[in-house]
Amino acid sequence: MFYRLRTDFRLSIITLLGACAILGVAPFAVFRFMQGEVLAGLADSVIVLCVCISVLHAWLTGRTERSGLFMAVTTSLSAVVITRIVGEPGLLWLFPCLVTSFFLTGPRVATVVNLAAILALAVQTEIFASGVHLWSFIATSLVVSACAYVFAFRNQSQRERLEHLATIDPLTGVANRRSMDQELDRAVANAERSRTPCAIALLDIDHFKRINDEYGHSAGDEVLVDLVALIEQHTRRTDQLFRYGGEEFVLLLPGTEGAGLETVLANLQFLLRKHLKLRDNAITVSFGVAQFQPGESVDSWLERADAALYEAKASGRDRIIFADLGQGQSGTTASPAAYSLT
Repeated sequence: MFYRLRTDFRLSIITLLGACAILGVAPFAVFRFMQGEVLAGLADSVIVLCVCISVLHAWLTGRTERSGLFMAVTTSLSAVVITRIVGEPGLLWLFPCLVTSFFLTGPRVATVVNLAAILALAVQTEIFASGVHLWSFIATSLVVSACAYVFAFRNQSQRERLEHLATIDPLTGVANRRSMDQELDRAVANAERSRTPCAIALLDIDHFKRINDEYGHSAGDEVLVDLVALIEQHTRRTDQLFRYGGEEFVLLLPGTEGAGLETVLANLQFLLRKHLKLRDNAITVSFGVAQFQPGESVDSWLERADAALYEAKASGRDRIIFADLGQGQSGTTASPAAYSLT
């Protein structure tokens, strides 16, 4: 529970605002019923109910965007209804909604929600004691919304930048190992659920240390960047490439198996042999490939691919070795197959 609150910003906001709304509005609902203001009490009760539905939906489904939008719309609409019922004092309920809507949904959507709420109240001129009060309300509402928009926009930009820095390899521009762990977990869950094939290929540049020693690390970086560019140009959009560490990469190939997988990797190996060069010297790559087996863990999957890559290196490099898909039990590391595509 606390882990989700720490890692999911919007979920934490929905939960916090939900708690504040329930603790703040529920007593008013009770008070209004005690005072005989049944209609206002019902409106407050509906607000509390909608907030509870939003929080529960966010926790149960993880779809915080939908829950945030629902909460932003219902709380703003409720503020309009309450003001219609109790008069000008109800305007005070709108201002918290104007701010929180930018935390519950995106800046553009929140702007639309806020403008709609302000307009819905502004046209009800009978609520306001005078024209001065009306224009004061419009001006202050727009100022509050503008300030909240600037803060939310900057917060969103900084959060996206931090997420980018945390998941993208700065040299090659592909996803890093942290992102790979998350995507492989998703791939395993999807493969188990839908029974669709999925494979990973570990790629390692042959004699990379020699490249760095003879030509310098800048030349090695150039080879890494060229390798990524070639792979991304000749793989599907659904395939994902990750930098595993140093000169090693992981290529995730969903929906691929058997002869189709062999053909894809053979073509990729051919293209790398032909185009991956450093000062007219050809650079080769070794592959270790493992097809996902139902019931195995991500670690086991990677271990089998790594064992196949080790075999490719030990047997002469510039090879594609497929991990053995024998009858070993789930969770064990199978030995590499004794064949390669060259």
